[in-house]
Amino acid sequence: MNHERVIAYVDGFNLYFGLKSQRLERAYWLDIPGLLARFLGPGQRLIETKYFTSRISGPPDKAKRQTTYLEALATLPGVTMFFGHYQADARRCRKCGETWHENREKTTDVQIAVELLKDAMSDRLDVSYIVSADSDLVPPIRAFRELWPAKRIVAIFPPGRGSVQVDAAVHAKRRIRSSAALACQMPDVVPGADGYPKRRPMDWM
Repeated sequence: MNHERVIAYVDGFNLYFGLKSQRLERAYWLDIPGLLARFLGPGQRLIETKYFTSRISGPPDKAKRQTTYLEALATLPGVTMFFGHYQADARRCRKCGETWHENREKTTDVQIAVELLKDAMSDRLDVSYIVSADSDLVPPIRAFRELWPAKRIVAIFPPGRGSVQVDAAVHAKRRIRSSAALACQMPDVVPGADGYPKRRPMDWM
């Protein structure tokens, strides 16, 4: 029996801030492939989960929690990591004239677009899951549909997130329910690839 091959493209920060908006700190230790498996239909198989994010530089406690999670997530079968970077953009208050720099996460949408189109061009997938509500992904979604009309693309919106533009561009949409996120957690202690255990942060218990 031939299975439909599914590859998921996960916008890490979009997912994180969706969970945060719903105060789902206890769901941060998320088993993403396990969660996505809940969306598979009959005859479908999740062959890879591509996770896109950027490493934060501080505060130190937050950076440590992020690193611990990423190292634990990377041990799960079929997970591939892609890292972007932050760019400091100048901001100015229109009222007082004060200026400051605001760090913005860069390249995630571009990396997702590149990987999505590469995988389709190489015929590695039949169905793609886009785990994001970022409307910047609409152009590559439209290109995917135009170039490969036999393949399908599904948006999976994080908790508390949505996009009318993304909804209109994909074949179908799904939403991550809070209950599903809470149910799909990694073990509290995950054996690390470096030989050291990765423990769920106490703040996420």
